[in-house]
Amino acid sequence: MSLVTIPEMLHQMVANAAASVGCDNSLVEGEQAQPTQNPKFGDYQSNHAFRLARAMGENPRALAEKIVSALVAHPAVVSTSVAGPGFINFSLSDSFLSAHLQDQLCSEGGGIPQGGAGRTVVIDYSSPNVAKRMHVGHMRSTIIGNTLDRMHRAQGWTVIADNHIGDWGTQFGKLIVAWNRWLDADAFAADPICELERLYVKFGNDADEAAHDLARAETAKLQAGDAVNNALWSRFISVSMVEFDRVYGRLGVAFDEVLGESFYNPVLPGVVAALKAEGIAEESEGAVIIRWPEDGPKGLADTVLVIQKQDGAFLYGTTDLATLAHRKKTWSPERVVYVTDTRQQLHFRQVFDAWGAWQPDHGMDLVHTWFGMLVLPEGAMSTRKGNVIRLMDLVDEAVSRARAVADEKSPDLSEDHRAAVAEAVGTAAIRYADLSQNPQSNVTFTWDKMLSLEGNTAPYLMYSYARCRSIQRKGEVTPTTAALGIVGPFERALVMHLIRFGSAVASATAVYRPNLLCDYLYETANIFNRFYREEKVLSAATEADKERRLALVEATASVMRRGFAMLGIEPLDRM
Repeated sequence: MSLVTIPEMLHQMVANAAASVGCDNSLVEGEQAQPTQNPKFGDYQSNHAFRLARAMGENPRALAEKIVSALVAHPAVVSTSVAGPGFINFSLSDSFLSAHLQDQLCSEGGGIPQGGAGRTVVIDYSSPNVAKRMHVGHMRSTIIGNTLDRMHRAQGWTVIADNHIGDWGTQFGKLIVAWNRWLDADAFAADPICELERLYVKFGNDADEAAHDLARAETAKLQAGDAVNNALWSRFISVSMVEFDRVYGRLGVAFDEVLGESFYNPVLPGVVAALKAEGIAEESEGAVIIRWPEDGPKGLADTVLVIQKQDGAFLYGTTDLATLAHRKKTWSPERVVYVTDTRQQLHFRQVFDAWGAWQPDHGMDLVHTWFGMLVLPEGAMSTRKGNVIRLMDLVDEAVSRARAVADEKSPDLSEDHRAAVAEAVGTAAIRYADLSQNPQSNVTFTWDKMLSLEGNTAPYLMYSYARCRSIQRKGEVTPTTAALGIVGPFERALVMHLIRFGSAVASATAVYRPNLLCDYLYETANIFNRFYREEKVLSAATEADKERRLALVEATASVMRRGFAMLGIEPLDRM
């Protein structure tokens, strides 16, 4: 059973009191109590009375005072008060806070609400194209998507992580022509993807109209099942997946399904036929389209989604509709989340609306969580222009920089240990540099910014965690939280913050913003380091003080370790 959070507990107390004095709680949506911004107003604040009063046309402060007078006594609550126009403030007992943190740490979910228990979500992310290296332009979907994947799992969801790779289309006809004309077999044997990229770029730069006609013919042969072209295509996919898996392995990313566009190709004619039969799609100048009228839904008015071109080829929208049908049939998910860049907002609004018209009782919550663009200072990246930064090169550079720091600051560690530290810190720096920003912000890529080891960075968080373990090693103590308690403002501030971990995870997941979890963990490190500066731990005045503070050290490490797991950061005991 999921641990009841303090905000949930306080909200229920207020709602019960409001009902007892004749208020109809259904007039406003339930909203949990929130931590106060200023400790002088207590620990938590509820605006439920204020919102109820506005809905009922009553005086907010008067209603808040009436509700406070009806609150049932609770051992957790030391005092209550009404502030401002009708907010209810709660001050909680130190003993309750300590006991609650202990329960949180001992619970299976670590205090994270298990709102996803018994529910399934499909998360569609990364989606690189076959025959090309993954570059930093793939980074955001891969890292943000994987973190949302981890955050949902931490809340009990059954997650299907689906990598919808680009493995079909006219680009393969071009690549087949280039392969037949310009292949360097030795280069392919040495570095398959590098040679495939060279061929793709060469076709783009050197192909004449006859070559483009031939590419269209080779594409048609591939789609018709030609044995030679299908064998080549399968080879392209095979070497590409090896390359993708190298990158995913370094970044700690894994998928439950890898289903490319080709998987859905056989059913696309049936999708188009069904949409036409339902009157959702129509023929237009030899193509098949879905049209939204001028008075259509907001954001879709007077737009068109082409689902079959004049030459009979299908497009992304057709595949996406077939994908939704497959996901519904295979997993019956409650939610499907797509993690792509901002340019695809209109596309997914169209796909979701078309799916709703085609399958009105589908029962799936469809979410497109988009992110801003990652660009170079000089502009957008392009494989054809040759100005892409390979993702594996970024990882290697990050690890190299981290290794230089490890060699300088930790020469006492073994060679293998420093190598492991560098790998963990380098990959964590990349993930955190992206995750710590609002995903919907555009990001200009610079090496120094992406690989910084100072400030609000993964290395800073990892050093804070390692400090917890260092304290425990120096004290030669077995990590335990048995003596948790609160004495003084610095201990209390740390306990209050650690208690909010579950709410922070739930809030970040609800709005698909991993940066909110990053903010929480950064604040955790800051509060812990302030506690460590202000309070003696191993040299505490009494044994009771020492044990209590050591329990707080372990509680901090426990919360940070769970947070790291969701961000894909490896916790290191030594750095």
